[in-house]
Amino acid sequence: MIIRFVKLEILPQHIQDFKNLTSGEKDDIIAFPGCSHLEVLQDVSNPAVFFTVSHWQSEDDLNTYRSSDFFQGNWKEVKQWFSAKPEAWSLRNE
Repeated sequence: MIIRFVKLEILPQHIQDFKNLTSGEKDDIIAFPGCSHLEVLQDVSNPAVFFTVSHWQSEDDLNTYRSSDFFQGNWKEVKQWFSAKPEAWSLRNE
């Protein structure tokens, strides 16, 4: 299993937009083949910092999602809300 952590820093004026988008699309993302879990977490000290945590059966499943039209459209919308470059880690649960 692959656990994917992504850190996103959102412009303050788009925090609610980001929350609305992610809450509305969570079920769609979990429906992708190989995805079994998704959380969106907000930092308690800095409300502009979010982490997504997703679980994927394989790196191939994650890459299929990342190359999907759904992800590309979502990313295009969300990236204009970033205040810093996103950071991502893919970890294996052993």
